[in-house]
Amino acid sequence: MKKNILFVVNPISGDLDKSDLIEAVEEFAATNHFNLEVYETTGKSDLKAIQTIYEQHNPERIVVAGGDGTIKMVAEAMEDHDVIIGILPAGSANGLSVDLNLPEGIEENLKIAFLHHYIEMDMICINGKKSIHLSDIGLNANLVKNYEESDVRGFWGYALQAFTTLKESDDPFVATISANNKKVEHVARMIVIANSQKYGTGVIINPNGSMNDGKFELVILKSLDILLIGKIITGNMPIDSDDIVIISTDKATIETDYPVNFQIDGEYCGAQKSLEIHILHKQMKLAVP
Repeated sequence: MKKNILFVVNPISGDLDKSDLIEAVEEFAATNHFNLEVYETTGKSDLKAIQTIYEQHNPERIVVAGGDGTIKMVAEAMEDHDVIIGILPAGSANGLSVDLNLPEGIEENLKIAFLHHYIEMDMICINGKKSIHLSDIGLNANLVKNYEESDVRGFWGYALQAFTTLKESDDPFVATISANNKKVEHVARMIVIANSQKYGTGVIINPNGSMNDGKFELVILKSLDILLIGKIITGNMPIDSDDIVIISTDKATIETDYPVNFQIDGEYCGAQKSLEIHILHKQMKLAVP
């Protein structure tokens, strides 16, 4: 029996031309005797289309070429089905593939996506929207956006953007957090809601995070001066610092004293005053090295 595989490709993600990639995938599938069905996303009713193709072909894996947004859309489409998702990193936000330590080369990634074993990964539900990776409220929504748009890469690029973002930043906000049957109040610059450890830039924000432990972490950054940002970027996240509080839980609410910028997995979601968060345990099967 030939295995059926559905290949979902976002043709415009990360501004990269995908024709070589599609060719490589088709070649790999032919060599390994898979039945391959290719679907290119259009941005209109993709979720429904993927569900329809799934019902027609019943693939045992769905291989996704795109960024976090495309992966998340496929995971939502497959919420009620038992299917393994493989990733070929090809978006502008590839946070998830950074976290899974996927290799750079296309050949190795093809093997992992099509053939390797998988983990059952948690997702986080925030105000009814799903997050697979990292979401945050506060400064970072701007910082990451500025970093991705800037030409200066690496540490100095990040520090430069951080400095600009800090200079233009709003006042700190007061967050009332309910979790683990406790209510706490913190004055914060930013709160990260983390299912995993790293941002797509490779920066580790949540050193103890695990994607399949049934919990997420709230990483509360009370002050955000250049020194602290420098430590975080260089990988020396000061966990024992008074400026950082980490709460590990499976559900929480965050109320802020004024609407604060919020983003989910690199997608800006407007300013929010209230977040209701809970874990969706073992929500998605993901092929890993």
